[in-house]
Amino acid sequence: MKLAQYIAGEFDNKEQAISEPTWYVPLRLWHRPVPVPLFPEPSINLYAEQVNMMTPDRVYRPRLMQLRQSQTGEGLEVQYYKLINMTQCQGAGNNPELLKGLTRDRLELLPGCTLTVTQENIGLNHYRFRAQLPPNSPCRFSHQGETFQVELGFEATSDQFLSYDKGINPTTGQALWGALMGPFRLHKRQDFASEIPIFEV
Repeated sequence: MKLAQYIAGEFDNKEQAISEPTWYVPLRLWHRPVPVPLFPEPSINLYAEQVNMMTPDRVYRPRLMQLRQSQTGEGLEVQYYKLINMTQCQGAGNNPELLKGLTRDRLELLPGCTLTVTQENIGLNHYRFRAQLPPNSPCRFSHQGETFQVELGFEATSDQFLSYDKGINPTTGQALWGALMGPFRLHKRQDFASEIPIFEV
């Protein structure tokens, strides 16, 4: 799956953070292929986490991305899951061995957090993928008794990942954090495509 090959890797936005420090923190993002099967349906599963490069030991936003055929049977979609124990795989971006113990019962489905993927041909065997939430489909979930809302979306090419993720106040609809002034433009620094398990392709 070309989309999985594009987004499996380690990324950062160092250039953007230097040129626009007011709006963009220096972010490092990992999408690490999960080496064990998690779902009965064919899919490629990526564990995602990130850090502010100024505080590299403070990993946050752990999540699982399930790349699969759309439930409608046309195209691709990305389903997000929350880790029930948010610290279980912490640090797996740099230490993928931590993912070997991950099982389906340790994940919580986020039912409103399913992105629809479109594909654009931009050259010979080169593509741009866009993934976004369907209209009027807020991504909301609870954690420690509090309700959170996230506006999810990304674009991906072979060497760049644009993140449109924003935290939203579920009461007012106001954007609180994230890509407030446009996407985070992250460049691929390491490629993890070779780690994608054959049994999930």
